[in-house]
Amino acid sequence: MSAESPPKVSPEFLPEFSIVVPVFDEEGAAPSLAREIASAFAGQRVEILFIDDASRDGTRGRLAALASEIPQLRILAHRRNAGQSRAIRTGVLAARAPIIVMLDGDGQNDPADAPALALALRSAPSGLGLIGGERRNRRDPASKRWASRLANAIRRRLLNDQAADTGCGLKVFRREAFLRLAYFDHMHRYLPALMLREGFGVAFEPVNHRPRQSGRSKYTNLGRLWAAGADLVGVMWLRSRARDPGGIDES
Repeated sequence: MSAESPPKVSPEFLPEFSIVVPVFDEEGAAPSLAREIASAFAGQRVEILFIDDASRDGTRGRLAALASEIPQLRILAHRRNAGQSRAIRTGVLAARAPIIVMLDGDGQNDPADAPALALALRSAPSGLGLIGGERRNRRDPASKRWASRLANAIRRRLLNDQAADTGCGLKVFRREAFLRLAYFDHMHRYLPALMLREGFGVAFEPVNHRPRQSGRSKYTNLGRLWAAGADLVGVMWLRSRARDPGGIDES
């Protein structure tokens, strides 16, 4: 079995959606978020994958304690910290559903918004690779909102990725499409541009945004902008090296 093949499961037990949540030092937010996700997707065949990126607190233990309460819950743990993009990729590689629902682990994405996006992508043509959330009434400090608006404006102008808010952690995408994308650290910030590069369509829907109730952000504004600048140059280079075959015919 290749590294990009999900575990073999009988078709009747395959989930329709795999919810992938990267977490790092989120013992305060992760348990309640897992319960909210399970409630939001009640009645759907889902698996809920939390990827613990080598947390230094009790995140993994708090999640493990929910095993009997939430049977759909799967917990994967990195042995050393590898970053949010790698945690997302770990979850996607382990996922068994064709559609991935990605949420941030801090609880600011509202799980109640996720089923509508997932169902919309499931019923959409296969050429649509991603539906991303666009946060309304953001509940972040003014400095973070300002930095985000600046970064979004620069990125949108240079990449023409159609995204007004690529920083929203709530995104729904096809597993097959994601696995075609070039992987690099912080690539989760550029999923719309990378999907377009591979020939997939992207769409966006307004979603709720909530204040952080526990823990603290893992990024500073300066650190976020510094990384975004270097990554933006890399994504521009990737786009410049892409060649579109205009479709594929088989005979």
